Amino acid sequence: NRRRIRAKPCGLCARRVRAGGPVAASAVGPARYPGRVNPASCASPDGAPRPGAFITFEGGDGVGKTTQVELLADRLRARGCEVVTTREPGGTALGAQIRHLLLDGDHVDPRAEALLYAADRAHHVATLVRPALERGAVVLADRYLDSSVAYQGAARSLGPDEVRGLSLWATGGLLPDLTILLDADPGLAARRTRHRGGRDRLEREPDSFRVALREQFRALADAEPFRFRVIDAEQGVEDVAARVLSAVDDSGAIHPAGPADGGARGAMPVRGAAPPGLPGARA
Repeated sequence: NRRRIRAKPCGLCARRVRAGGPVAASAVGPARYPGRVNPASCASPDGAPRPGAFITFEGGDGVGKTTQVELLADRLRARGCEVVTTREPGGTALGAQIRHLLLDGDHVDPRAEALLYAADRAHHVATLVRPALERGAVVLADRYLDSSVAYQGAARSLGPDEVRGLSLWATGGLLPDLTILLDADPGLAARRTRHRGGRDRLEREPDSFRVALREQFRALADAEPFRFRVIDAEQGVEDVAARVLSAVDDSGAIHPAGPADGGARGAMPVRGAAPPGLPGARA
């Protein structure tokens, strides 16, 4: 049912069309953040309303996503931004219960696993992420749909397109403005998770699973270079943090301005719903 769309596509789809990529007929739909968008908390020189910004962190276990989310949040708050940090699964009370089922239990059938992640994501976006974006906040998420595509779609062999489509349906087509992929050798990441102890069910997966996971994340970044920034996570924490901040600033995904910067950047235009056919999460 796919066809090329050339008549007034959304910003994201327009880039895909110019690049000659496939776009589903359903790709052109409502704006990402339906309804009124309040002025963002980041300082704006002209006082004009700014859309919120949705930035996700992806990568295998042990690459430092949680640490980098918190470091970026601190830097953006210092610029005057309202920042909401969250994670998947577990960003809401319901999500915390789903997280316990998924990560602290025994074997979960791959299809059941994918559906549980999608249920967590649907509730997470509806009750936390979209409300924050609509009031102009910057949302930083430790994992999102790309994790489901990589974990369940590829490493679990369920099919990347099917798992991505499920997540896009669950979230009303919400894609991040920017995705930071923290990339590290699977062996190094495995040693990091062992050192911190108390590994969950997915962290106990064999090396072959970790290798397949890394390859899929890299494939996702190659497929959507306008959204992904790949950062070497084998460097020191502060070096990685500096590269993350630079990637955020260069992307134009948010409007960072304030005393710490002495200037302002334009906000990224609001995108429409994403093409569901693109490859794309451990949730």
